[in-house]
Amino acid sequence: MERRSFLHQSTLAGISALTFGGATALAGSAKGTDNTAAAGKTFNLDYAPHQGMFKNSGGEDFLDQIRYMHDQGFRSIEDNGMLGRDTAQQNKIGELLAKLGMRMGVFVIDGGENWKVSLTTGKKEHLDVFLKACERSVELAKRVNAKWATVVPGFFERNLPIGIQTGNVIDALRAGSEILEKGGLTMVLEPLSDTPELFLRTSEQTYEICRAVNSPSCKILYDIYHMQKNEGNLITMIDRCWSEIAYIQIGDNPGRKEPGTGEINYRNVFKHLHNKGYKGVMGMEHGNAKPGKDGEQALIKAYRDADNFL
Repeated sequence: MERRSFLHQSTLAGISALTFGGATALAGSAKGTDNTAAAGKTFNLDYAPHQGMFKNSGGEDFLDQIRYMHDQGFRSIEDNGMLGRDTAQQNKIGELLAKLGMRMGVFVIDGGENWKVSLTTGKKEHLDVFLKACERSVELAKRVNAKWATVVPGFFERNLPIGIQTGNVIDALRAGSEILEKGGLTMVLEPLSDTPELFLRTSEQTYEICRAVNSPSCKILYDIYHMQKNEGNLITMIDRCWSEIAYIQIGDNPGRKEPGTGEINYRNVFKHLHNKGYKGVMGMEHGNAKPGKDGEQALIKAYRDADNFL
């Protein structure tokens, strides 16, 4: 074969291979980010939406929304206000989750004082409200097979030294843990960034309190959004507090919307959690960046993209 002919045929073959390979790569990329193709496929981590997140796609009824979540590959839910639902609705939710093979994430142990001066004061009236809410939460947990419930100790008590406030919180949480242990329920303490008036603000402070309470029913809820705002250094602090972290929540910053809408490298954070062997729920405690069905589809795609770390 003449050299000119050989080069010509080789070039055509190379172009053909590049064209085919490029088309294949594009097809694979499209498949990896297309919600329709991925619908029903479970994620590498167990992300948990909440009521209203898919109301345009799933319907107004929460039970229908749960079915829609399952169809999109989600295998857990959260419901902060579950304790306030009537017993019949709680039972319906629990039965549907069991039927679909889904987990119940956190609800809030809220006796009505989560945003007031409360457990920091050491006052009996606040402690009684908290312990009663713990008892109600154990009963609720049986109906929906819940394993975790959020606790917020409340505001600072400015008239008391910080050490005394901390001691008061530890005493209250020990009493609550005694109730929750019997019901197999774990309170997860959530440090928050909503206002500087809140007593619990950082993961290391929460770690210290959990170690002092010394109960399997008192652990950390590490909300990535709040911790990015209050302390940053996410992966390092997750590692340092790992023994006490039982639950994780998600939200990008700024904006508190889905991954990819802010500054947090969620794919790296998710990969780190996966590599550490985290098998717990990942609560999607954030809003949707865009409205309507298009916004809901964009949210699902954002999770598919961030979850694509293997």
